[in-house]
Amino acid sequence: MRPPLDEHARGHASSTRAEACAPITPPVNANPRSLSVHASSRVATIERVWRGFRGLLRTLLSPAGRLLSWLATLGTAGYPPDTQRRLKIINMISVIIVISTLVFAYQQAMADYAKMRPVILMNLLLAGIAMLVPLAHRINDIAGALLIAVAELFALLFFTAYFGRSAGTPLMYVAFSAAPFVVFGLGRIRLVLATVFTALALHLYAWFSFPRSVALLAMDNAFLNANYLQGAVTTFGLIAASVYYAFRLVERAKAETESLLRNILPDSVVDRLKASPGTAVADSFEEATVLFCDITGFVPLARRLGAAEVVRLLNRMVSEFDALASRHGVEKIKTIGDAYMAVAGVPERCSDCPERAARLAIDMLAAVERLRSETGLEIAVRIGLATGPVMAGVIGTNTFSYDVWGDAVNMAARLESLSTPGRIHVCPDCGRRLEKSFVVQSRGLVEIKGLGPRETWYLERERT
Repeated sequence: MRPPLDEHARGHASSTRAEACAPITPPVNANPRSLSVHASSRVATIERVWRGFRGLLRTLLSPAGRLLSWLATLGTAGYPPDTQRRLKIINMISVIIVISTLVFAYQQAMADYAKMRPVILMNLLLAGIAMLVPLAHRINDIAGALLIAVAELFALLFFTAYFGRSAGTPLMYVAFSAAPFVVFGLGRIRLVLATVFTALALHLYAWFSFPRSVALLAMDNAFLNANYLQGAVTTFGLIAASVYYAFRLVERAKAETESLLRNILPDSVVDRLKASPGTAVADSFEEATVLFCDITGFVPLARRLGAAEVVRLLNRMVSEFDALASRHGVEKIKTIGDAYMAVAGVPERCSDCPERAARLAIDMLAAVERLRSETGLEIAVRIGLATGPVMAGVIGTNTFSYDVWGDAVNMAARLESLSTPGRIHVCPDCGRRLEKSFVVQSRGLVEIKGLGPRETWYLERERT
């Protein structure tokens, strides 16, 4: 039973409890701003320390990374990129074999050199064979992979005979169910299948022929369990790496194909083709504005510049036009020689097709003017704009394209050919639509092939 407290003790205890339960408050002279600055300073210090640590780690690992990169490229020169990628993987596998077998040989020598001598020598032989893999690439692109495969298949049988199946060595044959597809490639499927079936046969032979009772070296359970663990980890790691590599190649090829498609076709058309493969893409549009642009005097200019300079000039010009079309929400359809075609309102419908195409045309003239002042070449373009109904769709099978056709396309092409260098020639519908927000100038009646005389307009600039 606890003794009663006297008055002084009770008072002291109650005051202590009250102090303990009282809320903690900052000192009277504490400045919240100074506390915030102190916390920010601490965070900044931590960030500086972390950046310094990352820099130090990068500096320390940089030589190792350069060494591995150099080892990966040994013997791969002169092969196509896809083959080089596969040979680099084989080189990395050989590096792993060299390091792991040397480590095993060292451990076994430290444990009992006299007893482990045959196994140590086999590990050293295996490491030496793996070192020859880059030289084997000079024979052909499968010599190195064959060298590793044959050496590993028989080395595993040798290790199983010495330690018995309980050491887990036969388990490593399972890795040959996936690795040959990576190192040989699907182009040599017969060689791949031959390697897989050979590994399966050797696995079954090793498992049923070398139980622990007939092993050449009698090892304790701790050694056998450790070796089984290493074999299981290696097998799972190789299979996982092979599957990851295969899926990575598939995903990369898929991404490259999609990127190429989206460079050829509009994004919405690509999505429709992916959703319904084999279904024809064909649409009608009640209104769209077609733009045609053509370089004047291109043939004599190309003859004077030569092929390389012409390609460089056209590439720069078309690249600038593409960027401008993307900025103004206009879809580039194609280039035909030195002609450029784009459409506003296709494949995504919009209510301001003429305005978008007009802004694009004005910026295209400005881009050509900049190019002329920079190069000193006498470059000029004619542009035609026409608004009206069009049809669009994907045509072709091998070299397919997204194309547009209709009366507006024909009108824009004829307006471009009847235009003046450095001017934007627009159809009557465009002229009436644009005169509210753009400065346009009537050209009067112009004889248009197939349509007769029509009043056309020159687009000058956008109203400010």
